[in-house]
Amino acid sequence: MNNNTGKVKELEFESIPKLLWRYFLPAFAGVIINSLYNIVDRIFIGQGVGSLALAGLSAVFPVMIIVMAFGMMVGMGAGVRISINLGKKDFKRAEKVLGNAFVLMIIVSGIITLIGFLISDPLLTFFGVNDETYAYAQEYLHIILAGTIFNILGYALNNLIRSEGSANIAMISMLISAGLNIILDYLFIIVWGMGVKGAAYATVLSQVALTIWVIAHFKSNRSVIKLHTKNLKLKGDIVWYIISIGFAPFSMQIASSIVFGLYNIQLIKYGNDMAVGAMGVIISIAMLLVMTIMAITMANQPIIGFNHGAKNFKRVRETLKVSMLAATAISLIGFAVSQLFPVPIIKMFNSEDPELLRIGVEGLRIFLFALPLIGFQIVLGNYYQSIGRAGISAILSLLRQVIMLIPLLVILPKYFGLSGVWLSAPISDTTSAMVCFVFVIIEFRKLNKAISLSSS
Repeated sequence: MNNNTGKVKELEFESIPKLLWRYFLPAFAGVIINSLYNIVDRIFIGQGVGSLALAGLSAVFPVMIIVMAFGMMVGMGAGVRISINLGKKDFKRAEKVLGNAFVLMIIVSGIITLIGFLISDPLLTFFGVNDETYAYAQEYLHIILAGTIFNILGYALNNLIRSEGSANIAMISMLISAGLNIILDYLFIIVWGMGVKGAAYATVLSQVALTIWVIAHFKSNRSVIKLHTKNLKLKGDIVWYIISIGFAPFSMQIASSIVFGLYNIQLIKYGNDMAVGAMGVIISIAMLLVMTIMAITMANQPIIGFNHGAKNFKRVRETLKVSMLAATAISLIGFAVSQLFPVPIIKMFNSEDPELLRIGVEGLRIFLFALPLIGFQIVLGNYYQSIGRAGISAILSLLRQVIMLIPLLVILPKYFGLSGVWLSAPISDTTSAMVCFVFVIIEFRKLNKAISLSSS
C-alpha cells in the first residue's frame, strides 16, 4: 500500500505545473519513441527500397489506425476509469477494470485478426492501393495483422500504467519497444535486404517485447494496481464501464481511418502514387506533432481524472488551463518548423525522387498551415474524456476530423485539384477551432461555479 499512498498523495497535493511537467517528460519521450515506429519504417523503406514501397506502406496506414482504434477503446476507456477510481480510493474496483480490460484486449485482437485477413484485399483497394503498390502493401499488412494481439496488448496496457501514475515506467516501456524496432529495421531492411517484410517483422517483434514487459509490470510490486486471475472473468457492468468511455477515442480513430482512405482516393484521382507517398511523409510529421500534444493529455489525464473523482475542481481547472497553454506553444513551434524547413523534412524520407519532393513540400506547408489552432482542441477533447463525458469528447473530435473535413475533401479538389486536397485540413481545423473556443468558455464557467460552491 505504500506505493498506492505515495501516488495518491502526489496526485492530490503536488503543485500542478510541477506534477504536469513531471508526467509530461516521460509521456513525451514515450509518444515520440512510439511515433518512431511508423516514421522509422518509412525512412528505411523510402531510402532502402524506394518511393513505390513508401506509397504502399502509406496505403496500409488507415488499416493500422483501425487496429489502434480498438486498442484505444479498451486502453483509454479503462485508463480513465482507473484514474477516477483511484481518486475515490477504490483500488479494488480499479483492479477489476484492469482484469476485464485485459480479457477484452485479447478477444478484440482475435476478432480483428480474423476479419482483417478475410477482407484485406477489399480494404487495400478501398484505401487507394493500385497494381504498382499492391504487393508491398499486402506483404506488410498480413504480417501486421498476425501480430495484432501484441499491438493492442502492448499499447493499451502501457496506457494503463500511465493512468495509475507510473509515467516513468510507461516511458521505459516505449524506449525498450521502439529502440528494438529501430535496431531490427536496420538489420532486416538494410543489412539483410528483407524490404517491406523486414519492416513488418521488426514492428511486430518490438510489440512482442513491449507486451511481455507491460504484463510483467502488472504482476510485479512496482504497480499501483495488480493483474489478478480472479478479475479476468468478464462482468457486463465493468465492460460497459470501460467501453462507454473508450467509444469516444475509438470512433475518432475509425473516422480518421476512413478520412485517410478518402485522402488516398483523392490523391490518386487528382495526383498520383507520389502524392500518396508524400501524404505518408506528411502524416508521419503531423502525427509526430499531434502526439507531442497528446503527451500533454497523457500527462494530465491521471491528474484530471483523479481530482475530478475527488471533487477537487480547483486542481482540475488549473490542470486544464496549463495544458492548453502548453499545447498551443507546441503547436506554434511545430508550425514554424514545418513552414521554414519543408525540404529537409521530405528529403529525410526519400532524397532521390524530385517529384516526391515537389509534391511533399507543397503538401506539408498547406496541410499544417492551421497547426497553431489544433493544440487546445486536442486538450479540450481529451479533457471531456478524462472526466467521463465521452459524448462531448467524441463530438468535438469528429467535428474537426470528419464532420467538417469530409465535405471539404470531396468539394475542394474539384476546384483546386491536388492543392484542394491539402487545403481541406487547415480549413477544417480553423472552423472547428471556433466551435471549440465556445466550449472552452462554457467549461471554465462551470468549473468556476463548482469551485465557488465547494468553498462556500
